[in-house]
This record gives sequence, C-alpha cells and structure tokens, in this order.
Amino acid sequence: MTDDRDIDSDIDAGIAPSDAAADGIRLQKVMASAGVASRRGSEELIAAGRVRVNGKVVTELGRRIHPETDEIAVDNVAVQLDTSRRYLMLNKPVGVVSSMQDESGRPDLREFTDTFEERLFNVGRLDAMTSGLLVLTNDGDLAHVLAHPSFGVSKTYIAKVEGRVSAQTIGRLQSGIELEDGPIAADKARILTSPPGEGASLVELTLHSGRNRIVRRMLDAVGHPVIDLVRRQFGPLHLGTLKSGAVRELTKVELGQLLTVSRSDAARAEPPK
Repeated sequence: MTDDRDIDSDIDAGIAPSDAAADGIRLQKVMASAGVASRRGSEELIAAGRVRVNGKVVTELGRRIHPETDEIAVDNVAVQLDTSRRYLMLNKPVGVVSSMQDESGRPDLREFTDTFEERLFNVGRLDAMTSGLLVLTNDGDLAHVLAHPSFGVSKTYIAKVEGRVSAQTIGRLQSGIELEDGPIAADKARILTSPPGEGASLVELTLHSGRNRIVRRMLDAVGHPVIDLVRRQFGPLHLGTLKSGAVRELTKVELGQLLTVSRSDAARAEPPK
C-alpha cells in the first residue's frame, strides 16, 4: 500500500493519488519495511550512492519502485523485499531423509518444519547418513537456483574416512578422478588429520557438483571409504556452532549473501538479449 504521506507529497507535486499508487512506492519506504534501515537511514544510503535498483545505482530520493518486480541491493548485497519469505538453516541429523514426506516412513524434515506456518521445503538434499547444513525456505525461485546443478553452488564437507590419507590422494581428488557417471574433481581438498598407521583421517572437500552421493563415491574411489560425513558450508552459509537437530533463521547478512549468490547465478544463466 502506498503511504498516505507519499501520496500527499505527490499531490503537492501535481500527481493524482491513483497515478502515485500506480507509479510504485518510494524506495526509502520499501527499504525501511525490509529492515535495511530507518527511512532516514535509507535516505542517507541512497544519497551516498550505496543502493542499486535492478543493478543500477540510484541517488535520487524520489525514486519509486515496484517491490514485486524490482530488485534492490545495498553495498552490492541483495535485499529481500518480500517479507512473507522465510529462510532457515537446519543442522540435519544422521538418519533423517531430505524429504517433507518419506514414503517409506523414515524420519523426515517435517519434524523441523511443522511448527512454522509457512509451507517450507528443502534446498537440495543430503543423503540420510550425511548430517549438516540444509536450507529450508518457501522461496521457490531461490531454491531452484541454489539446488540446480547447472548453477554450481559450492559446498564444503568434512569427512571422517578409513585409513591414512596422503598428499598424493589429495592431489588425485583435485586433479580429477573417473567415476561410473563421468569425471569429477574437487574444487579444494585438504587433510585435517591423518594419524600414523591405519587409523581414520579427517578430510575437507569443497565442490560444486550436485551429483548423488558424490563425496562418498569420490572417497571410495581413492580407497578411503567414508565413516562419517558432515556438510559444513553451503554457498556463503556456514554451519558454525548450530547443534545437530537445531533450526534457526538466517541473519539479514546471511540472507543478503545468499540472495546475492542466487541472483548472480540466475543472471549468468539468462540468455543474452
């Protein structure tokens, strides 16, 4: 709804109320409603050239936008204008399937979403025996971009594996190995612990592939079957100290980073005009 004070100022400028409403809502009001800053603070951000609308810097305080279709960024970090959207981080426990309703009756994600009014769903999947960071949302556009393999959002895992992992094995993981469904290489790989003898090692892998059980299959292929696997990072999000089975809202900073990634990936995927 257009603010009455905004309409009054437009009437003073010779614009009819119906025209003012049709022309959108003042940028600083939209920013304040989205929690970016107070209206005065938002005006200062605009005047300083720190606000972009649809990729272009805006400095005029009279600028109006349509929150349903226009995109805002502050300091090149995206802002969500739709306050009906919800974004959660879950530390998924082992034994829970990444589904809102498992047909086999196994524990599923409803345990963590039933208390929310919104109809939430998971962004991507973790297999039942992998724990760690999973995003839950009701933002279908964001979920599509972040989960689709073609957009290549990076994920970081820590794997406890059988045996002592060598530097040569890390080199193989990064240079690429051949699996039954094609070659694959880790973006990054490093040894966290590799004790002498035949004990278990800890390895960190970062990759952007969305292929099924890819980390487990890669480590199997180099002779180090996975004992335990945790996803610690998804795009710009870090699991941090969130306990197993706990859910929390994304912070505004985290959400801005996530939206920025999804918008930039979506823009790259659009055919040139």
